[in-house]
Amino acid sequence: MSRWRSAAALALAALVASTIARAGGDYAGVGRAATPAEVAAWDIDVRPDFKGLPPGSGSVAQGQKVWESKCESCHGTFGESNEVFTPIVGGTTAEDIRTGHVKSLLNPEVQRTTLMKLATLSTLWDYIRRAMPWNAPKSLTTDEVYAVTAYILNLGDILPNDFVLSDRTMAQVQARLPNRNGLTRDHGLWDVHAKADVANVACMKDCTNEVRITSAFPEQAKGSHGELAAQYRHFEETAPHAGSVLAESAGSVTAAAQLARSSGCFFCHGVDHPIVGPGFRAIAERYRGRPRIEATLEAKLRTGGAGTWGAAAMPPNSELADRDARELIQWVLSGAP
Repeated sequence: MSRWRSAAALALAALVASTIARAGGDYAGVGRAATPAEVAAWDIDVRPDFKGLPPGSGSVAQGQKVWESKCESCHGTFGESNEVFTPIVGGTTAEDIRTGHVKSLLNPEVQRTTLMKLATLSTLWDYIRRAMPWNAPKSLTTDEVYAVTAYILNLGDILPNDFVLSDRTMAQVQARLPNRNGLTRDHGLWDVHAKADVANVACMKDCTNEVRITSAFPEQAKGSHGELAAQYRHFEETAPHAGSVLAESAGSVTAAAQLARSSGCFFCHGVDHPIVGPGFRAIAERYRGRPRIEATLEAKLRTGGAGTWGAAAMPPNSELADRDARELIQWVLSGAP
C-alpha cells in the first residue's frame, strides 16, 4: 500500500466523520473516524502500475497445490471448466504473447476466457486476493495469491514451470500477457466529446403497444437470499429495537442457519429449492436415516466434488472447524428448519 494512498484514505475517513458529527440533528452520534486498522483492511487495491502490491512470492509448483485444493472443483483441472464459471485458460497462443493482442478475440464464435481478455496482471492478482475462493473470499495468504496466479499463467503457457512470481517480478510478467495491448481509449465511452463508436439510428415506426418481458431472474434463484425486507434497518439503529422486523425474526434464525449463511452455503443452496446445488431439504430427504451418513457428508463437505447431484461442482470447505462441519450437516439432515 503506498503511503500517500493510506494518508488520503485516513484523511477522507476523518473528514466524513467530522462532517457527520457537526451536522447534529438526526445525524447526531452517527459515525466515527475509521481506525488505521479498518482503513488498512479496506484500502487493499492494487493499481496497474503495481502500487499497493504487498511483498511476497509464490512458485508455480506451490500454486498447483493451492489450485488443486481450493480452485479445481469450480474451474477444472486445467482452468478450462465452463460448468460453474466461464473458463480461465484457453484461446491464447505464443504469437499473442509476442504481440500483446489476442487474435481469437476477433472471432465471435470463440468462447472468451479470462486470459484472452486480461490486459493488466494487477487485475487478476487483486481479484483473486479479494474474492477467491468463492466460498471463502480473502482466506488466501499473500504468498498463496502469488502462487496461484503464477499457476494460472503457467496453465496458459505464459510462465515456465520453475517460475516464482513476486512483487519484484510482476512487471516482468505483465510484459508477457497475451492481451496486454488490448486496452484502448479510442472510443466514445472514454471521451464524451469524441465521435461515438456506433452509428445506430433511432427507429420510431411500426412500434408495438405490447410490452413483453424477454429476460427475467431464473425461477430457481428467486428468494435465494431470503426475505430482503426483513433484512433492512434504519440508518440510526445500531441493534434491532423491540418490535422491529429484525427483532421479531432474529429469534427464528437458528445458530446453525446463521453458520450456514456466514459459511457461504446459501450462495449455492436454497432451503426449499436448488440454486447451483440442490436445496437443503432435498438433501435431507435423500439421506435421512442412512447409517453413518453424517460422517460421509462431513467428508464430502470438506473435500467438495461433483457428480452426486449433477455436473456442477461443490468447492472444498477444508477451513471449516470439525464442530462447525458437524453442526451444519446435522442442521441439513434435520430439514434445515
